[in-house]
Amino acid sequence: MDLVDYYDNEKFEVFKDMVTGFVEDSAMLRLGDFFPLLGFLDSPGARARAKNRYAKLYAVFDGAIEERIRLRDSKPGYSQEFNDALDSLLDFVNEESSEFSRHDVLMLLMDLFVVSIETTASTLEWGMAELMHSPTKLHKVKEELQQSLGKNGEVEESHISKLPYLNAIMKETFRLHPPVPLLVPHKANEDVELGGFTVPKNAQVVVNVWSIGRDSHIWANPNSFEPERFLGSEIDFKGSHFELITFGSGRRICPGLPLASRTFTFILASLLYHFNWKVANEMNPENIDLSHNRGLSMNKAQPLLLVPIKV
Repeated sequence: MDLVDYYDNEKFEVFKDMVTGFVEDSAMLRLGDFFPLLGFLDSPGARARAKNRYAKLYAVFDGAIEERIRLRDSKPGYSQEFNDALDSLLDFVNEESSEFSRHDVLMLLMDLFVVSIETTASTLEWGMAELMHSPTKLHKVKEELQQSLGKNGEVEESHISKLPYLNAIMKETFRLHPPVPLLVPHKANEDVELGGFTVPKNAQVVVNVWSIGRDSHIWANPNSFEPERFLGSEIDFKGSHFELITFGSGRRICPGLPLASRTFTFILASLLYHFNWKVANEMNPENIDLSHNRGLSMNKAQPLLLVPIKV
């Protein structure tokens, strides 16, 4: 399913609205999630709306898979000529000993588009917003890219490890604006004392990484965007440093961590290297709204509007 073809299409707008609404519904706090006995107080309308959106998204992806299957059947050799991720998944389904079903493909696409893409896009928007709001930091990272790639180069994934300031920007963006503010719920295996409180066995534990990233006991000037704090620092977001557990830690660490980090740095580097940017409507960069909106990924309350200028 290629959404690029639908960008200026009404079909794409419907899809985007469904994804945005689904994410907002998923982020709503419900009494029943924390106090099952009070679940009847949750709004039945909200639950019905979420189910309706889920059904529509399900139909969109199921239709895309059905269309691809028909295309593959009608054009011999299609998968060899136009092989993409969906074709690879369908090839896997068709293997004799495969336990991977069409339903599994459907669920994987739902996760990819609804969770991975929405959160990555939101984090990229925050990174660009913070850089536009801090022109000196924007100039510093563009200078690093120019020195590393030259004037007429192309951004390659192999370049990313050689760009320390760009990587520091990624870590600082993850600290201030984690893709998901609350980690997947955990359960206590036994009674434990933590910070003077008793966490009983089988209690549901929700880790607030957004709060950790803004804790003044851990970070100096926690509400300021300062990538320099990570230069020369060993702190990383891969689960070993609990100051920055953006993607969780241990066995339940987010499996999308490698893809998310590579996608963020590669796209951000490409945007900054190939274009200069100015805020739309002649707005002063210092006046960019940096407030959060509610949602699964806590995106910006006001969308960032920038105008690209070819370098």
